[in-house]
Amino acid sequence: MNFEAGNYDVIVVGAGHAGVEAALASARLGAKTLIVTISLDSVALMPCNPSIGGPAKGHVVREIDALGGEMARNIDKTNIQMRMLNTGKGPAVHALRAQADKVAYQREMKRVIEKQPNLTLRQVLVDQLIVNNGVCEGVIANTGAIYRAKAVILTTGTYLRGRIIIGELAYESGPNNLKPSVKLSENLKELGFELIRYKTGTPMRLNSRTIDYSKTEIQPGDDLPLTFSHDGIVYNQEQVPCWLTYTSARTHQIIQNNLDRAPMFSGIIEGTGPRYCPSIEDKVVRFHDKPRHQIFLEPEGRNTEEVYVQGLSTSLPEDVQHEMVRSVPGLEHAEIMRSGYAIEYDAIFPTQLWASLETKRIENLFSAGQINGTSGYEEAAAQGLMAGINAVRKLQGKNPLILSRSQAYIGVLIDDLVTKGTRDPYRLLTSRAEYRLLLRNDNADLRLMEIGHDIGLIDEERYERFMKKKDLIVMELKRMKEEVVKPTPEVQELLSSVGSTPINNAFSLETILRRPEITYDHLAIIAPAPYEVTPDVREQVEIQIKYAGYIEKQLQQVERMKKLESKRLSPDLDYDKIPGLAKEARQKLNEIHPINIGQASRIAGVNPADISVLLVYLDSLTKETMHHVK
Repeated sequence: MNFEAGNYDVIVVGAGHAGVEAALASARLGAKTLIVTISLDSVALMPCNPSIGGPAKGHVVREIDALGGEMARNIDKTNIQMRMLNTGKGPAVHALRAQADKVAYQREMKRVIEKQPNLTLRQVLVDQLIVNNGVCEGVIANTGAIYRAKAVILTTGTYLRGRIIIGELAYESGPNNLKPSVKLSENLKELGFELIRYKTGTPMRLNSRTIDYSKTEIQPGDDLPLTFSHDGIVYNQEQVPCWLTYTSARTHQIIQNNLDRAPMFSGIIEGTGPRYCPSIEDKVVRFHDKPRHQIFLEPEGRNTEEVYVQGLSTSLPEDVQHEMVRSVPGLEHAEIMRSGYAIEYDAIFPTQLWASLETKRIENLFSAGQINGTSGYEEAAAQGLMAGINAVRKLQGKNPLILSRSQAYIGVLIDDLVTKGTRDPYRLLTSRAEYRLLLRNDNADLRLMEIGHDIGLIDEERYERFMKKKDLIVMELKRMKEEVVKPTPEVQELLSSVGSTPINNAFSLETILRRPEITYDHLAIIAPAPYEVTPDVREQVEIQIKYAGYIEKQLQQVERMKKLESKRLSPDLDYDKIPGLAKEARQKLNEIHPINIGQASRIAGVNPADISVLLVYLDSLTKETMHHVK
């Protein structure tokens, strides 16, 4: 029996990492928002690795924060370890990574949601979308409850027709044995969406008291205070170490002996697995020449003995998992608390979305997160934030917020999804960003915080702090250019002490800082600023001066691409009517409906000759318009 259960501006279906960001953004932008989840105990659940960040992913978390999202602040409050990765390389690939206390992370995010004005959290299983005349107008729950809304955002993660697989055992389930969503998946098919079947997996969890850490290598956190949020609040939590060990020849032999029972080789698993996070059985087969693989032992929190075994993701039968674990140095007597498993689930092929994350097929229906074919909490959260922003902007009659590939890793992520699609779970990598020297961990606020303020998610207090930092960077760069140092004994002694060539004439601070062996801290000794320069400002000044030439080249590339992206294409354009386009190009262009020439140039199957045809076509339209005006 159906009954009316409430009216909202925006309904978010799912309360994982995408859902919570979508709902918080929507509510904070003034929309009356409902977020529903299969279980209130699964809000912001970390069913896989208990960590946030890493290469490219850490950059995204910083971007989420700069736009006014919640993930960065939440992990800053609830982490048990922070590390800056890749510090031996250039600043483009420096990446922050945190180990989370996964229960504390969930609890804190749920608290934030429950206290957020305009936001209602409810335990509901959605079976069906309400669609009239091609417009989504709400959802229907399995209880018959009807929730009406002006916009709906799907953030269902891995729950759509979820199926857990452990060896020969397979059963319908969401992650961590939570209830799956079956009827909603069937409803999406009925509405005409192309669904794709994916697979992901997770390793076993071990009892820390049964691990011999003396046979492993300690992996401590950094001593320096580090934060994902640009607020820079350090919560002074004691760092908890992780531990490193390796598989052995015996581990590999056990896996080889049991491949006939491995679901991914026996045919039980139908979905496509993540290319960049393979199971241990996949690694042993694909990289059979490697004598061992790294295994990281990662504590899941301060108040639990559960340890996540990073690198040992598997869907092998339980008895094989026990034998395999005990073949690893340090784990000879380890006890499994939770078995590893694979999970299959349905996702929407993402080329069915506009860059705003609104579906092309149904108006006012948005989707974000793993339902769009991505893997990872960070990628999900970024999409959720953008979907929440754009759903509200659509209701307000405003243009969507679409970040370019030169503005943010979030722009790279969404453009890759909606332009190219993905045939295996998509993971963001630094190598996917052609402008990665511009998209650094250290400058996410400089790239995006003004946008966050303009759209209404960065409050005045945060914005004023940001503007002071920005002004100080400009002032210090100007001082570096104008202030000179002379060849005094003090200066020569400093240069000599760091292996740098002495100077014969006066040089600007900027010229001296360009030397590879000289840091800002060296200059602060011989030419201190007459005002306080904070560490984040020092970092910006040093990077912008040392990498000025490379940054300028990338900015020139961005300007060239902007010219292509300024040439707009109508979303209703019928490419079959444009003579000269190759058959494959016509098919792909009609499928994707790119919004500009720049996006069209990134579609697989559209070659430079096709782009030339499109440019000629647009030119002819312009001339025709001018002729009519005359």
